[in-house]
Amino acid sequence: MIPVDTEKSPTMCFGCGQDNPIGLKLKFDWTDGVARAEFTPDERHQGWSNIVHGGIISSLLDEALSYPPYFTGMPCLTAKMEVRLRSTILIGEPLVVSAGISKKNRRLVETWATLELKDGTVVAEAKGVMFVIRGKGKGA
Repeated sequence: MIPVDTEKSPTMCFGCGQDNPIGLKLKFDWTDGVARAEFTPDERHQGWSNIVHGGIISSLLDEALSYPPYFTGMPCLTAKMEVRLRSTILIGEPLVVSAGISKKNRRLVETWATLELKDGTVVAEAKGVMFVIRGKGKGA
């Protein structure tokens, strides 16, 4: 297995890297066991005209699934992810992505994530199984 640097990249991570020119630039907060970030898709994130591409939706959810274990000191890689798209998401629609832990043990963490409109309507959701890694960063 390739060693993984478990220090979250502050610059180039596709999901959270603030200096990644093609990244999502998510900034997660951790409150009461739930990770949350806001995101507003623009025309670069579309598939069909004015509709957010499903791969972008999945990327938002995948990034969110990794944050609850990360915030609790368990760096992980996604082992399995199941996504349910509930509604079409339009370009320019402000979104909130939230995630938490359902179950955990030494090797695996089960997580959940939702993608909601500002009014609380759930437009997509995911369940994940995250594989706990030992890396070359802090705590390895």
